[in-house]
Amino acid sequence: MKTYSVQKLAKLAGVSVRTLHHYDRLGLLKPSVRTEARYRLYGEKELIRLQQILFYKELDFPLGEIRTLLDDPAFDLKTALRSHRQALLARRDRLSVLLDTLDKTMSQLNGEKVMLTDAELYAGFSKEQAEAYRTEAAGKYGEETIRRSENHLRGLSKEQFEALKAENVAVSEALFALQEQDPASSEVQQLIARHFAVILQFWGGAVPAGDELKAYRGLAQLYLDDLRYTRHQGQEQPAYAAFLSRAMVHFADSKLGA
Repeated sequence: MKTYSVQKLAKLAGVSVRTLHHYDRLGLLKPSVRTEARYRLYGEKELIRLQQILFYKELDFPLGEIRTLLDDPAFDLKTALRSHRQALLARRDRLSVLLDTLDKTMSQLNGEKVMLTDAELYAGFSKEQAEAYRTEAAGKYGEETIRRSENHLRGLSKEQFEALKAENVAVSEALFALQEQDPASSEVQQLIARHFAVILQFWGGAVPAGDELKAYRGLAQLYLDDLRYTRHQGQEQPAYAAFLSRAMVHFADSKLGA
């Protein structure tokens, strides 16, 4: 079996020897062999585990949660790799948006004002679709509620609004990759927390303070009742919609019961 010293593994992975020692102390990445001279040696299994650790760190998971995920008997490497790929692609898209935002912010500082227009509020929908969605939402939640949400979004710059939409897409893609997992799992619920934060941004204070989780739970029902909410990337995905709904309900109930 090929092994790597701590120095070689650190160089290969682009981390410090001190980091690998820290992971060892935490029980996050133990060497496969410790020689009589106390040298740490790592094998292929540890190499793959370190890759997973670095992927999850890139996605801002705390080290304790990473260890819990990787030590879970139900952990599946192929599923994790697919999830990492989707999440990293989504992060790449968000970074592209942020770079564009920086460029436009520099332009704005130079005297050019780039703000969100009313037409961009429903970008991606035809005029008829936008009017239909707004009318339906106003009938369900009230005109004043919809107006408060729209005014909040209009108050964002175009760059902020694009970043919000990019985060929404990123979370959706990451959740779609995990739809075979338990909706109550820690990995799924981490993403659902981000999903809830995105939804709150879209609502923009339109929901009364203290009622956000109840409203979010109600939104989960739409993924079961309304065919438009079962679509993902333009295709009907009822299984994904049902998974997302269960995950949202679990999140809301766990917070409401806390």
